[in-house]
Amino acid sequence: MLNYDLIVCGAGPAGAMAAATAAQAGLKVALLEKQILPRHKTCGGGTPMAMQTLLYDLAPDAFVESNVVALRQTWQFDDPYLAAINPPGVDRALSIWMMQRSVFDNALAQRAVKAGATLQDGLSVRSVVVEGDGARVHAQAIKANGDLSKGDAWSATARTVIGADGANGVAAKAAQLRQRRSIALGMEVELPHQWGTGHPDLRPEVAHLEYGAVKRGYAWVFPKANHLNIGAGLFRPALQDARRDHQIREELRQAIFNYMDALQLPYDRAQLKFHAHPLPIWCGKERLNTADGRILLVGDAAGLINPLFGDGILHAAKSGIMAANCVADGTTQAYSDRIHDEFASSFDAAGRLAYFFYQYPKIFYQYGVKNARAAHIATQLLSGDLPFDAILGRIMRRIGTGMLSSLFPFKPSFKL
Repeated sequence: MLNYDLIVCGAGPAGAMAAATAAQAGLKVALLEKQILPRHKTCGGGTPMAMQTLLYDLAPDAFVESNVVALRQTWQFDDPYLAAINPPGVDRALSIWMMQRSVFDNALAQRAVKAGATLQDGLSVRSVVVEGDGARVHAQAIKANGDLSKGDAWSATARTVIGADGANGVAAKAAQLRQRRSIALGMEVELPHQWGTGHPDLRPEVAHLEYGAVKRGYAWVFPKANHLNIGAGLFRPALQDARRDHQIREELRQAIFNYMDALQLPYDRAQLKFHAHPLPIWCGKERLNTADGRILLVGDAAGLINPLFGDGILHAAKSGIMAANCVADGTTQAYSDRIHDEFASSFDAAGRLAYFFYQYPKIFYQYGVKNARAAHIATQLLSGDLPFDAILGRIMRRIGTGMLSSLFPFKPSFKL
């Protein structure tokens, strides 16, 4: 039987970063991926340029298709507000990178291979079992049509297993971790687009966000090289798992149709292919490694989706690096504490802000979003440069003042 220091289940940003980091530290690493790479991955594909600090050896040209420096935001497809991410007077210029996950994930996986990891794609992890001083992983090959291949099995043991296999992965179930989850839902289409057509604000450097089209969520249009990623998401589900809400899929689809209409985009309903994906939202501190430190969870498997924005790529990459460092230095039992130190305070504050934002989205749009510096602050929050807990009080005071002024407008009856 094959034996490794580390087996990583899943080759998304979390898994690929974990595999590369561990291999660079001299560990014998296997990186498993269910699909043959490159493969489609349902995702908006936006991440702050702060990702470059984690990928100093990978040129952005390898995966970045559009560099967003402005946000156009609307309320119920009206009252548009176009703002630069870097208004005059900012200390440091920021931007948001747009990419296709098929290209990005494959680039990260090949980076891990270059570092020394063994990539095994086309293998679906079927079980992870802790035994003795390590863990055993059993996987089954996947046919081209997505079915399991009965004869082609793969088994190996490792001192440690990192679960980077997403919201529905095997690793968390095997470790009996993350049994209390909040699952949001995103849906999207990829629409071919020729720049210079449609709405005049459709430009490669502009991302679009819409706040009134989806209850407890928002919609988006993200620019790519030759297409638009148009999607909508429910980020504060009424049920513990948004996938159980049978009406929400139709609501998200309709929001996407309405967005395309608002931006004067031609489309054929019969030709559109919708992709839905679960989003495991952060819902507080919880254990993300087994007591013996043999199994660690990263990325979506660890529930590291921001509860306000619904983003997760940068957090996934960071968690993969942190998990691999714990494996390399023999401190896997401290992994959960390190994740909490990195994310908990900010994500908890983001969760409190999300509660009010999605309950009173129009108020937040009028008194929070429509602000010359709001796009820059949002990008700072996305980048991790500005933690949510550092700004939560200021945001709530601003919104509270706005609410009071709208409820009790002062109109003097005489001139001073």
